[in-house]
Amino acid sequence: MEKRILAKKQWVAWILAVLMLGILPGCGLEKTDSRKLEDLQYKILEDKEIPQEFLAVIEEKKEQIFKLTYTDGEDLYIAVGYGVQQTGGYSISVNQCYLTANAIYFDTTLIGPSKGEQVNEAKSYPYLVIKTEYSEKNVVFE
Repeated sequence: MEKRILAKKQWVAWILAVLMLGILPGCGLEKTDSRKLEDLQYKILEDKEIPQEFLAVIEEKKEQIFKLTYTDGEDLYIAVGYGVQQTGGYSISVNQCYLTANAIYFDTTLIGPSKGEQVNEAKSYPYLVIKTEYSEKNVVFE
């Protein structure tokens, strides 16, 4: 009886192993390669240069932190917003914008007002939009 149970367990183990070998290749594990191929050329846009459709989305989301992309088929627009701030005087620097084999990497930093700087006491919603050449690659926000 014990031999029968053991044989049955081995049979189940073999079936599971065969199934796993059949399923795993279809999982599509893709190696992520974050090595920089080249820096991307980009332009930082003013509100009047941002496509109206994209600007409307930014307006809806500006009170929260956001990371967005938009394309018109010719250009790629990348936007980063830092949500509501209690005062003005903020700026955003682009640390990196580069292309890899798999993606576009984009990194920014919010820079607050310096000590002693006179700032507007009204709430502000700092965000930055860049325009670069169209690409179908995903954008990775760092």
